[in-house]
Amino acid sequence: MAASSRAQVLRLYRALLRESQRFSSYNYRTYAIRRIRDAFRENKNIKDSEKIEELVNKAKANLEVIHRQCISP
Repeated sequence: MAASSRAQVLRLYRALLRESQRFSSYNYRTYAIRRIRDAFRENKNIKDSEKIEELVNKAKANLEVIHRQCISP
C-alpha cells in the first residue's frame, strides 16, 4: 500500500472513531467503535489496491451514515 493510501486509511479510521464518539447512547457508541476496530483489524493485511479502494469507499459511506445519525434534532 502506498504511503498516501495508508495515510488516507488512517485518517478515515480516526474520523470514524471520532464521529462514533458522538452517539448519545452508550450501547450504540460502544457497538460502533467495536465494529470499526474489528473491521479495520480484519482487513489490515489486504494488499490488493482495488479491494482497498472498495473498502475505503464503503468506510466513507459508513462515515456519512454515522454522521447523519449523530446529528441532534
